[in-house]
Amino acid sequence: MSTSKRLYLYALKFKKPILIGLSLLTIAVATDIAGPFIAKYIIDHYMEPGNLQAEPIAILLSIFFLLSVLTAVFRYLMFIFLQRGANFVIQQLRKDVFGHIQKLPIEYFDNLPAGKVVARVTNDTEAIRNLYVTVLSQFANSFITIAGVYIALFILNWKMALFALVLIPIVYIWMILYRKFASQYNHVIRTKIADINAMINESINGMTIIQAFRREDQMRLEFDEMNDEHYQYNRKLLLLDSATSHNLVNILRLGMFAVFVYYFGTQSMTLPEAVSAGTLYAFVDYITRLFNPITNLVNQFSQLERSLVAGTRVFELLDQPGEEVSKERIERYKGNVVFDHVSFAYKNDDYVLKNIHFEAKEGETIALVGHTGSGKSSIMNLLFRFYDPQKGRIIIDGQDITKLPRQAIREHMGIVLQDPYLFTGTIASNVSLNDARISREMVENALEAVGGDRVLSKFEKGIDEPVIEKGSTLSS
Repeated sequence: MSTSKRLYLYALKFKKPILIGLSLLTIAVATDIAGPFIAKYIIDHYMEPGNLQAEPIAILLSIFFLLSVLTAVFRYLMFIFLQRGANFVIQQLRKDVFGHIQKLPIEYFDNLPAGKVVARVTNDTEAIRNLYVTVLSQFANSFITIAGVYIALFILNWKMALFALVLIPIVYIWMILYRKFASQYNHVIRTKIADINAMINESINGMTIIQAFRREDQMRLEFDEMNDEHYQYNRKLLLLDSATSHNLVNILRLGMFAVFVYYFGTQSMTLPEAVSAGTLYAFVDYITRLFNPITNLVNQFSQLERSLVAGTRVFELLDQPGEEVSKERIERYKGNVVFDHVSFAYKNDDYVLKNIHFEAKEGETIALVGHTGSGKSSIMNLLFRFYDPQKGRIIIDGQDITKLPRQAIREHMGIVLQDPYLFTGTIASNVSLNDARISREMVENALEAVGGDRVLSKFEKGIDEPVIEKGSTLSS
């Protein structure tokens, strides 16, 4: 399914405010386009010498002013409803993306830096938001206005209106050619933004190492190189936008006015009084109004392409195979573990465990000893089902663990990671991980059991002491 269609399906989930906004926009365009007809009527019927009727003119001008006010009000309300709809869509999209991240296997994060994932959840979804707020409103406004103007032109002069229709295929071909080049540039730009986010994230996390080994200049040079490439592609996109926006619109505008002047000029010379002053005014007004939405349409090509590229990146993440978080519960198992001729590789056929076979019985304490890279952590990763083996089976109490939900297995396991990670919150929230089943008393008892009470005595707020990201103010 194309990115455009998927974005459309997301919009359908919150179609009510969007449809209301588009309806208000249609009314606003109708009230706006009615203005020149009133002006034409005034000029043709009440602006002739000897026929100046102040009262009808005042009434018609009041209607003209009222229509202008209604146009402003409807456009204001339209913007609010479209903004609301767009915010609903992006809120849901971000929830879906973040929720899907929780379902992805650990190996996905092994191959993609955290900063790149963050960029898709924040930067790319924000670019999509601009699609629903700015691009959608501008495109809808432009299309509805153009349609309304063409209807008015056909009412005024169908021959000139037919000629003006030539603008539509020109703008369409223009958009196709623009997207061909802009898509390439935007893909690189979005990728580089993700790379920059990844590098910043990595640099902050590794700042101690960077400064300890005096690698500040090297990191700055690497960042500058990445940033320069991002700048160069932004520059290419800017040149493309500059060459294909106002310049081409102005050429089309001038060409249309030249034909308009020639047509009405020759018609006036051959058929006196064939064209009224009001018709001339209305036609000039509508031609001007025709090019304003075309200009707005063309100026949104760049944002449209950015949004579609961002949408492609977000949906690439959502399309990654994940696994639903199971709420299934299993009885606490006894703990007889068997690795039955297990082989495992993180990448392709580069096996880090080859035909491993051993048994750990209930109540036994088993130590895995070996040099760095011998596979100790890999064995634990398989037992916790962070990964699954390519060959062999892991059995707990006679059951193949791949037949059981990952969350259900882990509920009865405890793990002390090699690198402790503390989340933003408090000491208590890090011990319980906000599990409602773990009481405050249980947290205190757990900390006391491991000697944590000696550390807590130094803190004024005890287990409610704030913890910042990674717990950098505490001893790991």
